[in-house]
Amino acid sequence: MKVVLDRRTFLKTAAAGGALLLGIHLPGCREERGASASLPGSVQPVGFTSTFAPNAWLQVNDDGTVVVQVAASEMGQGVMTAIPMLVAEELEADWQRVRVEFAPARAEYANPLMGNQATGGSTAIRGFFQPLREAGAMAREMLVAAAAARWGVAPGSCRADRGEIIHLPSGRRLGFGELASEAARQPLPEQVRLKESGTFRLLGTPVPRMDTPAKVNGSAVFGQDVRVPGMLFASIERCPWFRGKAVRVEVGEALRLPGVVDVQIIDAGVAVLAESTWAAFKGRSALQVQWSPSKLQGLDSGAIRARLQKALDRPKPRRNEGNVDKAFRAADRTIEAEFALPYQAHACMEPMNCTAQVGSGECTVWAPTQAPGRTQQTAARITGLPPDRVRVVTTFLGGGFGRRSEQDFVEEAVELARRTGRPVQVAWSREDDIRHDFYRPASHSRLRAALDAQGRPIAWHQITAGPGLAQGGIDIPYAIPNLRLEQAVVEPGVPVGFWRAVGASNNAFPVECFMDELAAAAGRDPFEFRRDLLADARPRAVLELAAQKAGWGRHLPPGQGRGIALYRSFGSFVAQVAEVSVEGERVRVRRIVCAVDCGVVVNPNTVEAQMESGIVYGLTAALESAITVRDGAVAQSNFHDFPLLRFDAMPQVEVHIVPSGEAPGGIGEPGTPPAAAAVANAIFAATGQRIRALPIRLGA
Repeated sequence: MKVVLDRRTFLKTAAAGGALLLGIHLPGCREERGASASLPGSVQPVGFTSTFAPNAWLQVNDDGTVVVQVAASEMGQGVMTAIPMLVAEELEADWQRVRVEFAPARAEYANPLMGNQATGGSTAIRGFFQPLREAGAMAREMLVAAAAARWGVAPGSCRADRGEIIHLPSGRRLGFGELASEAARQPLPEQVRLKESGTFRLLGTPVPRMDTPAKVNGSAVFGQDVRVPGMLFASIERCPWFRGKAVRVEVGEALRLPGVVDVQIIDAGVAVLAESTWAAFKGRSALQVQWSPSKLQGLDSGAIRARLQKALDRPKPRRNEGNVDKAFRAADRTIEAEFALPYQAHACMEPMNCTAQVGSGECTVWAPTQAPGRTQQTAARITGLPPDRVRVVTTFLGGGFGRRSEQDFVEEAVELARRTGRPVQVAWSREDDIRHDFYRPASHSRLRAALDAQGRPIAWHQITAGPGLAQGGIDIPYAIPNLRLEQAVVEPGVPVGFWRAVGASNNAFPVECFMDELAAAAGRDPFEFRRDLLADARPRAVLELAAQKAGWGRHLPPGQGRGIALYRSFGSFVAQVAEVSVEGERVRVRRIVCAVDCGVVVNPNTVEAQMESGIVYGLTAALESAITVRDGAVAQSNFHDFPLLRFDAMPQVEVHIVPSGEAPGGIGEPGTPPAAAAVANAIFAATGQRIRALPIRLGA
């Protein structure tokens, strides 16, 4: 459901709505609170008395604490700190007295860039940067007006400062809590004045993450931690191949096991309900299930590759600039290459899970979800309840990467809770998670370029074959006068979904590897070749900073090489220089230097951490893992055959931020796309071997 709100409606909510903004209550969960009592995932209501809630985003309590509602899901990317910083900066709050809570599923909390309440596409800060600053400024102006009214002075003679309102001529001070009830009676300002970036005191500073203490002391509540009185635990046996359904089930042995309560056939497979997770898993292993055949049962990776490659010969136009055909006819030299990427699983460290309770005309869903709005709609559809009778409690997420924007795990829990009349927690195994994902799509690309007599590219022609999700994120920042992009949409039938950086993660690899091939064909240094083709100052500054910090041009020992890659995605520019060593068929990434321009920086700690995280994710896909299909089923099942990058293979990573006054760009996803290309280009520098397929396998 797309929600469109004007700016004033977006900010405004009745003060009575403040009661809905109290802390999260997770019935039956652990009771440890300690230092994290008011952090997201609190197991009891915060219990503050709020007398001032001027909008949906914040409340000022009588004791002077400020509670900020965060509508984005926290999956490690730092929004539980960055978003309150937006409010606190404009409010002039005392940061030590700011508390955060997960927002409920409500229309007011829709991300303006997405049109719904969801977290993805690196939109959290980009979408909320302006509205949440305005929310803080609105509260600030109302507090100033309340203080001025009490003192009988002009509001212009007062200002907010670290949780207090100060009357500048006299030096009198009143705390936010002392003014809360009076501020609530002030009219909502029609317009608010936002601070100039040069006056920021909080934004742009390295603020420690607010969710860290709860995650360290164990009080943070993830989806798997939820406990509700009387709940059942469910494990679902799923068809090994795509689109198969259960047609016959032998349940006798499972029902005889201690703790097993029931067996239900649902759309996802056969669910075993039990009094514990262990009993549910044991009961599941005792099932004997006959599955229906599927048209995809004979599908395998070889056939998919052949289909993608064949589709490159039948593309459809997508973008055309200049006269590509004329440029190729006039070319001094043409270069062509093909690239292939496999399916990839998300492999979140917390497998999928969800808890639901249905009864008495209402439904509650406890979910580690990236999409509370969609979760509410999903539960409403299954139960037949109106959305306002569905409460969504968003827990911490043990990784998301796009996987938790899907609804399959939510559907399973709500359906079983509706059927049984008891709270049900569906818990996936790691094998479920790897074999029943919505994968990053496999894709093939064919690239051709025309070079003039000076070795400059005068035409670029790119064809991408793969599902629709693989067609996006193609960015060519270089000054090439003639450009043609074509696509061949192929849907082999493997379930695909959003994977970190989406189309940019598919297309940065062929684009930046091919740029390296053009540099070599022109006899040019890869860094200088790129720099000379960048007319825009922003990407050029990022490229130059990465090269400078990496010591580009310095001698490396034999068997080692440097590679460079630059990519723009989600409004940010990222350049990476990889240093690798190659011994036989073994590649070791020793160092990655990253430069990023993400516009205005909210928290540099978050930027650094997310660049590091994106690089690790990109290196795993480049060096370690791939999803293959055999007989219509995923061949991999756990980390033994879908390995992640291990500690001993982790390179040294350096992150450098380019100062920028531009609008905020994304930060959670842009670090991933350049990583594979930088490593592949470094391997060429070390060995002379071009890498055109992932994962990287030398000698293949």
